Amino acid sequence: MALEWVVLGYTAGAEAIMLLFLTIPGLNPLRKGLISVTRSLLKPLLSVVPFCLFLLMDIYWKYETRPSCESESCSPSEHLRHQKSIMKSQRNALLIASALIFYWLLYSVTGLVVRVDQLNKRLEKLKARD
Repeated sequence: MALEWVVLGYTAGAEAIMLLFLTIPGLNPLRKGLISVTRSLLKPLLSVVPFCLFLLMDIYWKYETRPSCESESCSPSEHLRHQKSIMKSQRNALLIASALIFYWLLYSVTGLVVRVDQLNKRLEKLKARD
């Protein structure tokens, strides 16, 4: 099960790096190539959404079926294992949320950058006509 979390972590990291390169000012020559790469990757990266939903359901199932350790009969090691399990679930939920938010931001920013480029070309065409 750890492999899925590694894949999701790398995907969220890649989305964050692409988003960072798209929004850093001064990279205009590099931005055109990056936009075309990002636009071609948006469709395969969309698979992160059902993958995140699957992992979210996995967290929910583990939460519902985990042994509870809230009584006085728990040993310290059982209590520690219970707390680690809760912290792991919370960390994984944050990873899921960050991957989904980064995808949404990447999709939105890519669309905005393409639209701004189109408007700049249109403005240049109007200036050249006048």
